[in-house]
Amino acid sequence: MAEKIKKIPTHIAIIMDGNGRWATRRGLPRNVGHREGVKAIERTVLACLKFGIKYCTFFAFSTENWKRSKEEINGIFDLIRDYIKKEDNIFEKYQIKLSSIGYLEPFPDDLKSALADMKEKTKNYDRMQVTLALNYGGRDDIVRAVNSLIKQGNNNITEKDLLDQLDTKNIPEPDFVLRTSGEMRISNFMLYQMAYSELYFPKVLWPDFNEKHLYKALKVYQKRNRRYGGLS
Repeated sequence: MAEKIKKIPTHIAIIMDGNGRWATRRGLPRNVGHREGVKAIERTVLACLKFGIKYCTFFAFSTENWKRSKEEINGIFDLIRDYIKKEDNIFEKYQIKLSSIGYLEPFPDDLKSALADMKEKTKNYDRMQVTLALNYGGRDDIVRAVNSLIKQGNNNITEKDLLDQLDTKNIPEPDFVLRTSGEMRISNFMLYQMAYSELYFPKVLWPDFNEKHLYKALKVYQKRNRRYGGLS
């Protein structure tokens, strides 16, 4: 990693794919893969700090993940809870602001409380912002935003009106979206916000993702010519 990255995205969003396959290939339960995936989140956050990335969003639990087994869902909840509550958490240690997007109401009360506490503790930190997408779906985000505008009596919705109601209203749209494991789809993630995002699909499974993989991704990003529908 001798060559310096000259063009750094402000906001990276990551679809963390491959935890289950990582575990299955090793003859391990799927939740072991999710546990290793949490370690990959921490490595990636620290790497983002090193490269000067200001916003990073992780697709941690989708609106479709409720279809999985109760055991796997509860295991994921335990991992999220432990990650947020552990004493040596990276948010306070490195002055990172924690936020979330998604409809949290169906989540366990203690998990919601732990998340709210950490958001409150880190709300004034400005080195970097990490956002966890929890019970998040792009379609659900849009539907909830539209329903909110209807309740407000708005019958002539503008693009700004909608943007101001989306869960992501307080963070910039993602410049760069990564999905690990080589799968080439966006799986209902930030559908509205990704209109002009650059997409990248590395084959590495998420639990193996590290600083070298992020560096390689950033090398790809700096070669992209973002025209936003115009001409270069």
